[in-house]
Amino acid sequence: MGLLEFNKLPINTLVGADWKTFKAITAGREIDPAYRGKYRLTKAVCRLLSTLAPLQEKRYRKLLADKPLEHDPVFILGHWRSGTTFMHNVFSCDKHFGYNTTYQTVFPHLMMWGQPFFKKNMSWLMPDKRPTDNMELAVDLPQEEEFALANMMPYTYYNFWFLPKYQQEYADKYLLFNDISDEELKVFEDIFTKLIKISLWNTGGTQFLSKNPPHTGRVKELVKMFPNAKFIYLMRNPYTVFESTRNFFTNTIQPLKLEDISPEALEQNILSVYTKLYHKYEADKQFIPEGNLMEVKFEDFEADAMAMTEHIYKSLSIPGFEEASPAINRYIGGKKGYKKNKYKYDDRTVRLVEENWKFALEQWGYSI
Repeated sequence: MGLLEFNKLPINTLVGADWKTFKAITAGREIDPAYRGKYRLTKAVCRLLSTLAPLQEKRYRKLLADKPLEHDPVFILGHWRSGTTFMHNVFSCDKHFGYNTTYQTVFPHLMMWGQPFFKKNMSWLMPDKRPTDNMELAVDLPQEEEFALANMMPYTYYNFWFLPKYQQEYADKYLLFNDISDEELKVFEDIFTKLIKISLWNTGGTQFLSKNPPHTGRVKELVKMFPNAKFIYLMRNPYTVFESTRNFFTNTIQPLKLEDISPEALEQNILSVYTKLYHKYEADKQFIPEGNLMEVKFEDFEADAMAMTEHIYKSLSIPGFEEASPAINRYIGGKKGYKKNKYKYDDRTVRLVEENWKFALEQWGYSI
């Protein structure tokens, strides 16, 4: 158990941003009075730590900048709370994969210099369980890379955690890339490639394993960047996804936000973004080359994760299953006693999902 409670953090994760990114994200945005103390402390720590970023940049240019990637990534896609974390943890047992770590999400500029010191202190302070679902939390565990990207550039959807009143604007520009400029897209491509190279260097992997729900809206651009990338798309019962996402967003946003948003507004944003993300993926999956996409129901994966993992490896021609299978089996075996959150769908939940997400219920064959 860490010294700090997640929902009582005196700063937010922007402490790990470079100074240019921090200024760009917060420029012209009003900070609500209740969060100005947190904003000022976060700003001060960010300003101090960002003076160290050039040390990593110098080492990156020397060791990694000109080094080509050996393999295109494997992308685990799906809306938040669709089981992507569990699948990410299973696949990351394969040591040929490299991934973004929890430490890297907060301090992406302190990876190639100073990591032992800062990681030790982060480990000492942070809780050992995610507050929303009791999944394990540790500095070296795999984590989605959008949080790291949010500390490396201002063009990410996860700006909404800090400034939730602009969630729909961030969704259209940086989740779906509908309104993104060519210049912003070029920055995204360069920074994401940089993150991948540093992640592989850090974990010793040869192929990047991505678990990042926002990438579900960026398939067309990801295929342009990585023509032979593999994609796994997870579907899950929309009733469960709605309840779980509302719980996850409501709890996670508390220590991060710098302005208030009502529960009703956050709920409407969830309903809207799910719809936009679903249709964007359905429109863009045609760009994935044949044989490079698998669509999987999470309930099927959860029921027999070992067999499904082997099936995915073979179907997507991912190497290394035989070598990784003992470690994968140990991880899956260790999860057998894990107790998930259980959801009871009240009448209002059922009505909201059926009114807003009927298309998913029908296409995927889900019901209560």
